[in-house]
Amino acid sequence: MAVISGDGVFSHMMIGASDIPTSVAFYDAALGTLGVKNLGPFGDWILYGEDKPAFIVARPGNGEAPSSNGVTIGFAAATTAEVDAFHAAGVAAGGTDEGAAGPRGHLPGAYAAYLRDPAGNKICAYTFIEA
Repeated sequence: MAVISGDGVFSHMMIGASDIPTSVAFYDAALGTLGVKNLGPFGDWILYGEDKPAFIVARPGNGEAPSSNGVTIGFAAATTAEVDAFHAAGVAAGGTDEGAAGPRGHLPGAYAAYLRDPAGNKICAYTFIEA
């Protein structure tokens, strides 16, 4: 098994899900548009990454319902088309629109889309274009 990849700041990100199969279908669709793959299970966890795990979906370890109010996880997109595809695939796979794909005024050249996954976690995809 490959080690968690990390990026020099984070070793990994993990989110809670109450219905793992529903969340896996959502993340397979949404993250697949960004080149992030389902690397399979590791025990009860589902691992995602490019070559090594960096994002994990699992039931909360304390047995309680998942809660991520106030947390947003941002995924890097290479193009605006990837951001558009991320949003469309996520909605089609059971996610909820939290902000359609398009320019964001808070950062020059920012182009993003926001979703809530089936467990209510907030995620987004971002790229930057010439302003």
